[in-house]
Amino acid sequence: MIDVSVRGVGLLAPGLAGWAAARRVLAGEQPYRYEVLPEPKPDALPPNERRRGARTVRWAIAAAQEALAGSGIAAADAAPVCASSSGDGEILAQIMSALAQPAREVSPTRFHNSVHNAAAGYWSIACGSRRGAVTLCAYDASFGAALLEAAALIHAGESTVLLLVYDLPYPAPLLAVRPIREPLALALALCGEARAPTLARWRIGPAPGPATIAPMPISELASNPAAQALPLLAALARNESASLHVALAGGCTLAIEARP
Repeated sequence: MIDVSVRGVGLLAPGLAGWAAARRVLAGEQPYRYEVLPEPKPDALPPNERRRGARTVRWAIAAAQEALAGSGIAAADAAPVCASSSGDGEILAQIMSALAQPAREVSPTRFHNSVHNAAAGYWSIACGSRRGAVTLCAYDASFGAALLEAAALIHAGESTVLLLVYDLPYPAPLLAVRPIREPLALALALCGEARAPTLARWRIGPAPGPATIAPMPISELASNPAAQALPLLAALARNESASLHVALAGGCTLAIEARP
């Protein structure tokens, strides 16, 4: 098991406009109300990149900015780990539509936004970082895989890691085969040492075989694979200890022992 400290959280989803609002809902202090969020406009991105970046990029970077604000971690110092269950469905649909036309002309901007590491690249531009970034995909187990990767990097000697997990809805007709209906972007500022400000300490490690996955606290967001983080964030919001499992690939799970 690997010990990590949570130094900051960023969260955007319908009805969860930032971690401060989401914490009250996840802690049970106020009921969840579904509300469509305005599109984020992260000021960390230069104007040209903000205009050219895909929706997934803007959502991910807005969550990253919130997680780092007040964490005591400089953006350029954190090693990024980015994960999406299946990439940017909107860009994919646009490219497939273009390829179905006789001219088969694909916009260069759409093409560079279609790569799976687009958010990591834009984040490097936003904070002027020259650090290597990890971008991964494990389909519906992407949150667990990304959290395990982040913990492994800390165990290997990284002082701070910025974890970004995000998925946005797919448009029709792809929505019929990939029914992600609501957007969600999560960012966690993590480090190995328990120094202030520390919101919680987590012990993380893979567990063989099946285990009971924590129930989803907000059913309206359950179609989004990134929402698998919500039970863990609910324990954080309530400032309580918890033993949870999240899905990994191959029938395994990731065990998390959370304590304030």
